[in-house]
Amino acid sequence: MKTRAGITVAGTIAALLVGTSAGTAEAAPSLGQKALSVAKAQKGDRYQWGGTGPSRFDCSGLTLYSYKKAGKKLPRTAQQQYNKSKKVSAKSRKPGDLVFFGGSRSIYHVGIYAGSGKIWHAPKPGTRVRLEKIWTKSVRYGRP
Repeated sequence: MKTRAGITVAGTIAALLVGTSAGTAEAAPSLGQKALSVAKAQKGDRYQWGGTGPSRFDCSGLTLYSYKKAGKKLPRTAQQQYNKSKKVSAKSRKPGDLVFFGGSRSIYHVGIYAGSGKIWHAPKPGTRVRLEKIWTKSVRYGRP
């Protein structure tokens, strides 16, 4: 039988191993949160049409790379990613969700929702991966 001290030490070690503090349970990061962290780490990387990383990206290349590193394979283009994602409303969006620009049959841009009305994305030639406020209300949200 373990002593009270042994149980406390074991509980503390278990808490440390699962990333909790003082034995309080914390949820593991979601797939979207992991992808968001990967996208943030690409800040300042150059835009390159057709780029899928690890240091140059186009918009869908950044989302593809971020989700791949998080453990989920996405299709290559923004339109294909839209077609395969689970659609979510603006009220239900969460950090890590994909933000699509354009109509449902003509998606031309994608980024990763960062919260507070902002996205991480690779905007266009001559720019770098950055965090930016969503500039239009004509967006759609999807969850891979």
